[in-house]
Amino acid sequence: MQYRLLGASGLRVPALSFGAGTFGGTGPLFSAWGRTEADEARRLVDVCLDAGVNLFDTADVYSDGHSEEVLGAAIQGRRDDVLLCSKTSLPTGAGPNEAGASRHRLIRAVEAQLRRLGTDHLDILILHAHDAATPAEEVMQTLDTLVRSGKVRYTGVSNFAGWQIMRQLAVADRRGYARHVVDQVYYSLVGRDYEWELMPLGAAEGLGAMVWSPLGWGRLTGKIRRDRPLPEGSRLHATEGFAPPVEREHLFDVVDVLVAIADETGHSVPQLALAWLLARPTVSTVVMGARNETQLRDNLGALDVRLTPEQMIRLDRVSARPAPYPHFPYRQQEGFARLSPPLV
Repeated sequence: MQYRLLGASGLRVPALSFGAGTFGGTGPLFSAWGRTEADEARRLVDVCLDAGVNLFDTADVYSDGHSEEVLGAAIQGRRDDVLLCSKTSLPTGAGPNEAGASRHRLIRAVEAQLRRLGTDHLDILILHAHDAATPAEEVMQTLDTLVRSGKVRYTGVSNFAGWQIMRQLAVADRRGYARHVVDQVYYSLVGRDYEWELMPLGAAEGLGAMVWSPLGWGRLTGKIRRDRPLPEGSRLHATEGFAPPVEREHLFDVVDVLVAIADETGHSVPQLALAWLLARPTVSTVVMGARNETQLRDNLGALDVRLTPEQMIRLDRVSARPAPYPHFPYRQQEGFARLSPPLV
């Protein structure tokens, strides 16, 4: 396993980490992701730890907290061997204070997460969405208090716009609060919006990318092909309405190149899609989501992939999309490939 620094922090995380969104699946969205319970979850954790994958990611909204409970049971007796990351701020109930990032909500949410996970601290706490109603000063002071108390080691954000991240970082710098070190982002060969603003921001401000849905919401498994119906077992039948949109022809163009390189190298399509991400700037860790041991072991094989410069160029070109304003003139002038190397 390769270990990388998490952004500008001193915390070393594995290049591949494990997403526990498939644990304890309940409800229309998460039951389609997976319904892994404690015994099978323990086995998947075993496989991860044997491979050096010691970072596990979850959230309080995943199956109404059941994902955290199953993960907590799966790591029982080996807390010191793992890094735990969880997220909060999305709604977990209908009450007026059951969403957002107020001091009241964050402290209660973290205490509940620690109980469900059976631990006294989170290694990484991520704000799952921006709370426009709570002042940035209140958010960052509360997170700093959680860090100073030892209940949280590092903090980060997910699904934030660049200006929202910078506003919180500015408060942290001005007040001397703990700084965010990670941005958990959607990024894949069929979803490269992260590159326009958030990647340069991450490189400049020391935010390592923790990539979620690296297979494009299940579209880059190799099972979805041009001129074929959606496979019967695909979770997209139930979840495509939640997924980041992708133009069908663009998806098929990317898959065609992945399949061609898979034929050349003997690696699977998911392994190639993960390997491409692992070579991208600012990426600290790529979160795998596996419903079973077979999928997990295949994903782990991405660590053995060595894409040639020519293969990387082919994937870069086929997956590229026109840059939105105001980024397109700068991409034309400077060349995006010369961005700073990954934060490792």
